[in-house]
Amino acid sequence: MEITVMSNILGKNEAAAAELNALLTSKGIFVINLLGSPGCGKTSLVERTAHLLKGQLKLAVIEGDLYTSKDADRVAAAGTPVVQINTEGGCHLDAAMVKTALASLDLAAIDLLIIENVGNLVCPAEFAVGEHAKVVVLSITEGEDKPLKYPLVFRQSQAVILNKIDLLPYTDFALDSAVRDINGLNPEAFLLKASCRTGEGLDRWADWLKEQVKSVRNQANND
Repeated sequence: MEITVMSNILGKNEAAAAELNALLTSKGIFVINLLGSPGCGKTSLVERTAHLLKGQLKLAVIEGDLYTSKDADRVAAAGTPVVQINTEGGCHLDAAMVKTALASLDLAAIDLLIIENVGNLVCPAEFAVGEHAKVVVLSITEGEDKPLKYPLVFRQSQAVILNKIDLLPYTDFALDSAVRDINGLNPEAFLLKASCRTGEGLDRWADWLKEQVKSVRNQANND
């Protein structure tokens, strides 16, 4: 019975996510589902992205958190349109929540939509939210064992960002081991070593985003 109920929940969410994806694709909006543990640097990455792409792409953000608007306030301070979703204890966002949040955004004024999911490496990986790509952030301070401990999120992500690379000399993080495990789980993923504090590696991130936006725009124009 529990398996059936979970299957029904996931199936309903997949259908809603597919509808959202079709809508956003038709408008030429590239959508990221940004995943990672609490404190890995997701919001810092969003802030840096807004700065890097200013004047090049029109960015909007949906912020998912259990409580408070602290992250959304940071994003808004960067001049980026943002909508806060508080799950009030829920461990992930779902497509219905994102659909409701979209009503507060001007879709005609967006090229790139980043959905920053609740900090969690488990549940958010199972629930699509209309995205074109999942992106997972793993910070150096979390340990190199995380990809094999939480393989689903790394398998499903089109990009993996190893953040806080500037702290590598001050940790026991085994970088070669982490890279090997990530490549073993997902050899096609765009793998980036970066630091949101220093900006290292983030130009490549901006270039990757611009390529993805261009691809979705072309798809929208050809449909």
